[in-house]
Amino acid sequence: MSASLCDSGSLIPVDQAIRHLLQQAPPPPAQQTIPLAQALGRVLAADVRAPRDLPAWDNSAMDGFALRAADVPAAGGSLILAGRIAAGQGATPPLLAGQAVRIFTGAPLPAGADAVVPQELCRVDGDRVWLPATRRGDHVRKAGEEVREGDRLLERGTRLRAQELGLLAAAGMASVEVYRPLRVCLLSSGDELRAPGETLMPGQIYNANRHCLSALLQGWGVEVQDYGVMADDLAASRHALSLAVSECDLLLTSGGVSVGEEDHLKHAIASVGRVDLWRLAIQPGKPLAFGDVAGKPWIGVPGNPAAALITALVVVRPFLLRAQGARDVIPRPVALPAGFEWLQPNRRRQYLRARLVSQEGGQPRVELHPQQGSAMLAPACWADGLAIVERDRQVHQHDNIGFLSFADLMQ
Repeated sequence: MSASLCDSGSLIPVDQAIRHLLQQAPPPPAQQTIPLAQALGRVLAADVRAPRDLPAWDNSAMDGFALRAADVPAAGGSLILAGRIAAGQGATPPLLAGQAVRIFTGAPLPAGADAVVPQELCRVDGDRVWLPATRRGDHVRKAGEEVREGDRLLERGTRLRAQELGLLAAAGMASVEVYRPLRVCLLSSGDELRAPGETLMPGQIYNANRHCLSALLQGWGVEVQDYGVMADDLAASRHALSLAVSECDLLLTSGGVSVGEEDHLKHAIASVGRVDLWRLAIQPGKPLAFGDVAGKPWIGVPGNPAAALITALVVVRPFLLRAQGARDVIPRPVALPAGFEWLQPNRRRQYLRARLVSQEGGQPRVELHPQQGSAMLAPACWADGLAIVERDRQVHQHDNIGFLSFADLMQ
């Protein structure tokens, strides 16, 4: 790894921290070939070339009538109705001059035809059909207009969504070469944590981060190995870390990285590995940490549930996607007008739980939840995403601010 960013002694800007993590991302996991039906969310391990033209032949884009455009006068005219072609139909006779054929969407154009007229514009009268004037190429999908054989269909590092799977299927590909899922060990730190359903004693709380972070990881295509809760004890933390690191590609922990006397995790990491980065200029989530344990990457998010959620979405997600071989990992905020005022500048970039509200005229504005505490998940459930207030900035009504949608961040 490069020189530790801990040495600076100051809060590290968020973008600098993300760049640093991406530079330290390990090579992607091994490659494997899997059926297309299992490939949603996986990352392509090789470029995919088109095995054939798409479309493979000229076909109709409409239900209507196929014809030679030159056969119809400028004022419209009548042609002989010479047959019918349905989608999936094989070879058909060539179209002769002065003829038209009934054709359906996706059906191959007969030889000689060069245009299609939508059926609602035509009138059938016995064995003839009246058609308005048309132009050559109208409503025709030309062979290879989408993709030519040998073209790069998809690029290595692409995360496969529904549309990419559909494109691969359209090209006739039954399987695809991807990286295997990243194995991430998830550990929580804190003697006060109990599993939902257990009886709480005074001072104890339920472990929200275990479920929240596990759900995020699964949405990012990660294979989660849950190692439960580590006690707030240096020796116990070392033991848990040593066991987890032997069975995973990466460690993700929550809690234990602040400055409290009982936050032993960071010290345990330093004793069996290295703390490379600590304390970001972000709110909530300042005590995020990064390093390695026995050569495996480790990220420690804060223990407060909202801080853990937000740092995972903003900082952890790009790193995990890059470690899985993904190319495009940095989310792009949308600039939208603020429906609030934020008049107290902060030395840290703030990620505020917010939702979009339609204004008069249809353009959305960003509204904030009134509670922004780092321990509160209810505001995140109310929200559509995160409003970004940059360091040392005030926000006034109607100022443009960055907005990150949960829908984008959670996949």
